[in-house]
Amino acid sequence: MSDLQEITIQLQDGDDLSQAESMDAAEMLTEPGIDLSEKKEFLVALHKKGESVEEVTAFAKVFRQLATDPKLSEFTANAIDIVGTGGSGSKGFNISSTTAFILAAAGIRVLKHGNRAITSQSGAADFLGQHGIRMDTDPEKLRAAVKELNFCFFFAPAFHPAFKEIMPVRMALAEEGQRTIFNILGPLINPAKPAHQLLGVFQKDWVKPLAGALDQLGLNRGLAVCSELPGGGFMDEFTTAGSNRVCGFGGLSSVDKILSPDQLGFPPADPEELKGGTAEENVALLEAILDGKGRPGLVDTIVLNAACAFLIMERVESIGEGCALARETLLSGDLRAWLTKARAFYRDTGDSE
Repeated sequence: MSDLQEITIQLQDGDDLSQAESMDAAEMLTEPGIDLSEKKEFLVALHKKGESVEEVTAFAKVFRQLATDPKLSEFTANAIDIVGTGGSGSKGFNISSTTAFILAAAGIRVLKHGNRAITSQSGAADFLGQHGIRMDTDPEKLRAAVKELNFCFFFAPAFHPAFKEIMPVRMALAEEGQRTIFNILGPLINPAKPAHQLLGVFQKDWVKPLAGALDQLGLNRGLAVCSELPGGGFMDEFTTAGSNRVCGFGGLSSVDKILSPDQLGFPPADPEELKGGTAEENVALLEAILDGKGRPGLVDTIVLNAACAFLIMERVESIGEGCALARETLLSGDLRAWLTKARAFYRDTGDSE
């Protein structure tokens, strides 16, 4: 019996793994010599037992260590990632990416980690690609982007080579409709390790555990949030359409509450206003917003997320102050000017590797 099989039996007995056992298991999943059936059995057993904060944290530590280093440590203490787990099935607009653009346009450094669409029509990489933002991996190009634009993007598959040995079993389980720990791990393993984060979570019961994992990973300040929509369903962002379950970590660890649109100073939006489409369609929606013709609920939701990110970065002292700054950046022409600058930067700095 292999070591991974022994750990799997422990899970099947309902026992949580220690940090050392979890880290050993994570590393074994990356080994080509271990049979895919053993990896599958382990991941199913872990999910069935229910992943603990300690297990999620241990997995994140391993895959943060195994990630390709983009060599941007000079920026991480004053940078943020704005990212969602995906998987809510809401088919929403690219709210996190647009929020990241607003922060960058306002002078805050964003080190964004993401992927192409998996459960939506437009993932971060798809949306950014439509804006001419390339999937660079060269540290010098990434550093230049951060300095020039306050923004760079890490395309997850290019920075996590260890996932190569895990993808076949993940794909097999996905075809069976089986979730695994990897459905929640992506936002925790940004290869640059920025010290701040706004994390959108696919299901409200995971908000507190994932905030706890990010706290254990040593992030400086951040918030994890899931919005429960009226009539059922969730979105992995703050919204003005539903009830926002939010927990903080690091310097915001005292935050643990549920916030309605009214409490946040917004009229409740119709969830339909938050819907998106393909990357091309979402770019057109953003253009309409920049022209002052956006859906009010979508504009308010983007403003709210940017306000919370500003609060995390201590750029503002309240959500209300953050909303004013976000709306000004979004609608004054500042964001449009930043997008024009970003397209020119990526066009002029040559092809990606």
